[in-house]
Amino acid sequence: MTSSEIEIRTLSGLDIEPYLGDLARLRIEVFRDFPYLYDGTEDYERHYLQTYIDSPDSVIILALDNGRAVGASTGIPMKHETPEFKEPFLQHGYDPDKIFYCGESVLQPDYRGRGIYKHFFTGREGHARRLGGFDYCSFCCVQRPADHPLRPSDYAPLDPIWTKFGYVRHPELHTTYTWKDVDQAEETAKPMVFWLKSLKEAA
Repeated sequence: MTSSEIEIRTLSGLDIEPYLGDLARLRIEVFRDFPYLYDGTEDYERHYLQTYIDSPDSVIILALDNGRAVGASTGIPMKHETPEFKEPFLQHGYDPDKIFYCGESVLQPDYRGRGIYKHFFTGREGHARRLGGFDYCSFCCVQRPADHPLRPSDYAPLDPIWTKFGYVRHPELHTTYTWKDVDQAEETAKPMVFWLKSLKEAA
């Protein structure tokens, strides 16, 4: 199966609502693996994803196989995100209103390596350009120690892929976000580092 056999659908705002359950399921399933190790619940996911429904400028790029969601990628203007995501940019002289935040890309393992992932990036960047007024696209990723006990021996970070898509890691732009790991009893704060891509240079 190739990406040409998968339907790629772009939705915004209220049009996302019918896929809320699919999004929640995918996030819980994919982020359970290393490095996120996220022990999520559907109730929390629905609350989290409501932000994307409430924002008319949000976007979700869906990958559908015979109508079933097998992957999704989200984005939203950073001005609609939480303070902990905005603060590092404010501290380093960036205007959050000029940044389009790429929330996450989740794709079921059987569909990886088939050219779908690139649609997630080009779809979100294209949406940001159509909206206008954004200088950057950004996303963040969790930082885990190299000797983490749940790190698979064959784990390969996605850094080379993100670099290929034109994103640059900015270690000075960092924050923390809290969730419960699969092997922990309580939520703990995780270090997160942001990556940036200039939409002006890439236009």
